[in-house]
Amino acid sequence: MATMHGGACCVRFRPCIDIHRGKVKQIVGSTLSDVEQDRRMVTNFETERATAEYAAMYRRDGLVGGHVIMLGADEGSKRSAMEAVKAFPGGLQLGGGVSTANAQEYLEAGASHVIVTSYVFRDGRVDEKRLEELVRCVGKERIVLDLSCRKKEDGKYYVVTDRWQKFTDLEVAESTLRWLEAHADEFLVHGVDVEGKKLGVDVDLVNVLGRACNIPVTYAGGVSTMEDLEVVKQAGSGKVDVTVGSALDIFGGDLPYEKVVEWHNLQQTK
Repeated sequence: MATMHGGACCVRFRPCIDIHRGKVKQIVGSTLSDVEQDRRMVTNFETERATAEYAAMYRRDGLVGGHVIMLGADEGSKRSAMEAVKAFPGGLQLGGGVSTANAQEYLEAGASHVIVTSYVFRDGRVDEKRLEELVRCVGKERIVLDLSCRKKEDGKYYVVTDRWQKFTDLEVAESTLRWLEAHADEFLVHGVDVEGKKLGVDVDLVNVLGRACNIPVTYAGGVSTMEDLEVVKQAGSGKVDVTVGSALDIFGGDLPYEKVVEWHNLQQTK
């Protein structure tokens, strides 16, 4: 969340742990598929390092509000996700297949929030009944809506679901965000067109989020340099938090994690 200190916004770095088949991985999200052996899937990074180790590192560095995402519904991924949130109670949000059937279990395990997408975005639109049921189940204050999106030919951004393969009719715009704010504590937005590809920030999308969001929002996608962090800060008018994935050295990239933590800490003093 872009927090307020003395009337000025300060941007935060939100770390991540992406889990696929029980292991920490960095995958180009737009290449994900439900097919077990899909050769189109592009994996940027994979490690045997436990999810709990990453969570403990984030806890040590005071990085609250990161997200743990299960990129699959297998038991190994669920087990690894639970180990992560237990290692940093109240410090991590958890997403991937979240519904009213399991949301409370994840929160009780230590997740601060549950991150929800496909459960409430069905058949190309918002399932208002399901969204209201989820709010009744865990409370608005424990819900993060994943509004990951792609740009269509009309130049507008639309939420995508089902591992970012299916477009909904929900445009990421001020009117829809204002309505959804009544049902969530935060938004998480992946710029799917650039996510995992180190192509730089989707500046137009960050601009939209900075203008339209009145609740905390985190942007993910394309950040690969220290300069990109500043781009998000400026484009989002200091209101949009930022996640870095594949570019970090802890995920096999070139961007030093420690430098990003230093940048984060510097923002909190401004």
